[in-house]
Amino acid sequence: MRPYRTVLEQKIKERRQTFEEFAESIETFAREHGERGTLGVRHLQRLAAGYLPDGRPRRVQAATARLLEHMLDANIEELLAPPTESVQDIDASEARLLQRVHASSQIDNQTVGTMQEQLNGLRRLDRQLGAAVVHQEVLAKVTQVRDLLTYSVSVTAREQLATLLSEVCCLAGWQALDLGRIAESWRLYSDAFMAAKLSGAPPFIALASAGQAFVLADAGRTAHAVEIVANARNEADRKCSRLLRSWLAAAHGEVLAGNSKHASSLRAFDRADKLLPTITDSTIDPYVALDPTHLTRWRGHALAQCGDAEAVPVLNRALTDLDPMPLSLV
Repeated sequence: MRPYRTVLEQKIKERRQTFEEFAESIETFAREHGERGTLGVRHLQRLAAGYLPDGRPRRVQAATARLLEHMLDANIEELLAPPTESVQDIDASEARLLQRVHASSQIDNQTVGTMQEQLNGLRRLDRQLGAAVVHQEVLAKVTQVRDLLTYSVSVTAREQLATLLSEVCCLAGWQALDLGRIAESWRLYSDAFMAAKLSGAPPFIALASAGQAFVLADAGRTAHAVEIVANARNEADRKCSRLLRSWLAAAHGEVLAGNSKHASSLRAFDRADKLLPTITDSTIDPYVALDPTHLTRWRGHALAQCGDAEAVPVLNRALTDLDPMPLSLV
């Protein structure tokens, strides 16, 4: 493998694009961002080749330079200079890639089970100590599982890791929301949704969708939140357990209350109550904490949002029955 002649050439190859594909994408970028610069394939190839034979730098129109700098987030002098990475560095990078692929190839059911136990431990710490103490540990677990998934080549392992990543991201997203970090929470729930899609597991897709809805509700986009949870409930009707369907109905009731839909909110909570099973199998679903007491507390919170005086006795009843250790919803 020959070394890259310029940082520009290196960045194009890192994007896994040909010169023709990059030229098309940069023209699209220019239109979308109001840039006046243009860059044809032949000109691009000359720039990527580096300095002229006599050592002089190649000329670049100011508008083209701004376009490249904007798209690639680097100044034009850096882009046209040779990269600092040597051939030895490239070889070392390839070695690290192979090491990571090898590590990910060792993932089996027992390994995934161990990481699931670690996640359960983080949940217990979250309940005992709170998001402010545990959040960084959960984010570290997100990074670990994401890296293993990135370098995994086994279809089975990828599905298992994607499911686990979705769960870890949901916990991290809920913690970020609890800490008031709205944008971070949205990113984490979006990661959870994409991982769930990769796993092909409808329950995890539904849970991640509901998490996104909670973020939108906190940001004041209650109508959008209602729409997302309604869609999640429709998708979950024939594909998820009664426990998760009950949780989704309650989540729907909460966002409906936030959108001032009092009657619809109560109907959703009534449905959640009917769906809530007396015995649950936690192995078939993502983790949710929901029992009659927590559902009563959730209903009381929704009633309070709607200004309903019934919220007081409902919340008092929940407070009497609630165990002393607060539980996260996810």
